[in-house]
Amino acid sequence: MKKLLFLLCCSLLISCERDSYSDLIRTETKINLKWNKAYPEDTIDKSLIGLKWALSYVGATLPRSNSGFSNTTSTITIDIKKLGFAEFAQQNLLKLVEKIKTTPEYQNSKAVDLGRFVTLLLGASEHYYEIIGTPNTLSELLSNYSLLPQKGYVNNSSVSLEHRIIEFSEQNGFNQVFLSEEVDPVSGEIFEYETIELLSNGQLRFGIFDVNGDRKNNADPSHSNAGKPAKCMWCHESVINQMFTPQNDYSGYLTATELQNTLINYRESNRNLKLQLNDGVDFSQTQQHTLTELLYISFMEPSAERLSLEWNLTLTQVQNLLSGLPTHLYAEFPFLGNLYYRSDIESFAPFDGLAVSNSVREQSTIEVNHLD
Repeated sequence: MKKLLFLLCCSLLISCERDSYSDLIRTETKINLKWNKAYPEDTIDKSLIGLKWALSYVGATLPRSNSGFSNTTSTITIDIKKLGFAEFAQQNLLKLVEKIKTTPEYQNSKAVDLGRFVTLLLGASEHYYEIIGTPNTLSELLSNYSLLPQKGYVNNSSVSLEHRIIEFSEQNGFNQVFLSEEVDPVSGEIFEYETIELLSNGQLRFGIFDVNGDRKNNADPSHSNAGKPAKCMWCHESVINQMFTPQNDYSGYLTATELQNTLINYRESNRNLKLQLNDGVDFSQTQQHTLTELLYISFMEPSAERLSLEWNLTLTQVQNLLSGLPTHLYAEFPFLGNLYYRSDIESFAPFDGLAVSNSVREQSTIEVNHLD
C-alpha cells in the first residue's frame, strides 16, 4: 500500500512539473532572436528595422517608444504583448513561440535565428493568415465592405496570366478592399480571387481564394504569377499599385485611364494617411522594406560565412561540411555572396530548428503550418 501511494505521488509530481513547464512557456511572452551577420554592410540595427517591418506586415502597430524591443550586440528580444497586436494575433504568435522554444535550436542557443523567425511569419501562408486575421472565406471577408458599382478591366496584367476584373469599395480612412477576379477572356470563367485590404497600421492585408471562395496558400501558377502573400508584400511595397502596362477599354467598365487615375488617387490618399501615423514603421523611408526581404532571403539562401555564425562552427568547418554542394549568386542582391539553398544544407546543421516552407514567395512543395 505504501509503495502504491509513493508511486501515485511521484506520478502527480511529474505531471505537475510538466504542466508547470508548459504553462511557463505559454505565459512567457518574450522570445530571443539571434542575429547572424549576412553580408558586409549588415548590422543589427538594420536587421532590427527589417524585423519591425516584418511584424508590421502581420499587424503590429509598434509603439514609437521602442517598447517591446531590447537587444545586445547579437540578440534581439521582443515581447509579443508589447508590439500592438490584436489579442487573437498575440495568441497565435505565442503558440508559434511555444513551438519554437521546444526545438533543439532554441534550447541549444537560447534563441531562434532571426531569419528563421521572419520566414515563419511571412513565408508560411497559414501563419500569415492566422496572425493577421484573414478570414477563411471570401464571403466572410467581403461582408465587411460594400463594393462600388464601378469596375475595372485589365487585359494586359503584369502579374496575372489571365484577364482581371477589379472591384473595390470606397476608401474610408484605413478601410477599403480591392477584389481581383482572374477570368478567362473568352468564356468568362473565374479561376480564383485575390484581395487587398487596408489596415489601420498602414499596411495591406493580402488574401488568395479559390473559385469556391475558400482561402488558399498561393495563387495557381497556371493562371497567375502572384505566388504567396509574401510575394504580394514584396511586389506592392505597402502601397496600392497602379497599372504598369497599357490596357484596352471594355464596354461596361471604367476606361483604362479612369481606372488608372482611380488607383493613383487611392494610393496617394492612403500614402498621406500613413505618413500621419504616430506609431509603426516609418513609411517615408520607402526602401526599408528591403531589410525584411534580406532577412528571409539570407536565411533561405545563406552563405558559408552566415552559416558559420548560425551553427557556431568555423568557416573552414562549414565549407568542409558542404564541400559537395553547389553555390549560386542571388541576382538582385549579389553582395550576399556565394549562397546555398536552405533545403540542401539543413540536414548538415548541428541542431534542428522549427521547419519552414521551402519557398517564401512561391508555391511550396513543403508548406508548414505549426498553428494547426
